[in-house]
Amino acid sequence: MSRIKACFAALKQQNRKALIPYITAGDPHPDHTVGQLHALVEGGADILELGIPFSDPMADGPTITKAHERALVHHTSLKRVLAMVSEFRRKDDKTPVVLMGYLNPLEIMGYDAFAKAAAAAGVDGVLTVDLPPEESEILTASLKQNGLDPIFLLAPTTTPERIHHITAAASGYVYYVSLKGVTGSNTLDIDEVAERIAAIRQASDLPIGVGFGIKDAETAAAVARHADGVVVGSALVSRIAELQDVPEAIPGVLSGILRDLRQAMDAV
Repeated sequence: MSRIKACFAALKQQNRKALIPYITAGDPHPDHTVGQLHALVEGGADILELGIPFSDPMADGPTITKAHERALVHHTSLKRVLAMVSEFRRKDDKTPVVLMGYLNPLEIMGYDAFAKAAAAAGVDGVLTVDLPPEESEILTASLKQNGLDPIFLLAPTTTPERIHHITAAASGYVYYVSLKGVTGSNTLDIDEVAERIAAIRQASDLPIGVGFGIKDAETAAAVARHADGVVVGSALVSRIAELQDVPEAIPGVLSGILRDLRQAMDAV
């Protein structure tokens, strides 16, 4: 059983929901990423999403785009990201790690080479933002052959027919984008989220993680009433940006934010 599947199974037995934080690898400096990952786990993270820096992160808003830029200043390559996961695995062999990014760096490395290197590093899943499932067969095959879960996005505008198609290609979990727009967008409609989650459940029994628009403990708890996992990114990345000149303070702040989210979600 994969780490992701085992994680959701354990949480289901405990009647709890997955807390899934996102940070960008290499932000504000590559030397600090592994410490941030451990701090997130200490704060209550169940699954970690680690962004692969890219020069044109089209699905991301200003907050995470600037994080990519800060990471790229220090030449945070895909190989370096995989090295970070390897280092993280020296102390943590349990927490699932999902790489989230764009197709170009994977194409440059080569799908088979990437999948093998990612599996060897201890990666559990890969979410490629700009790769539709219709064009994903080659990469998906490489990922599955190496025990990695291909994770796909679902949007508020995704039709029922396409939900079936996307969930059939996915494993681990699916990521429901709760807002029309980029990361860091505003105004989360919980009733609409609940309605869309119900529609997804009719098509698939995969766990559903919900991201975009989750900024605080209140919204995390509200989403946790309906979803299997809550993804929070911009709220964390914005704090990293504020503290980039005092990076030693970042782990403690991240842990504190996660503890507040975890407490609110567990109270649901």
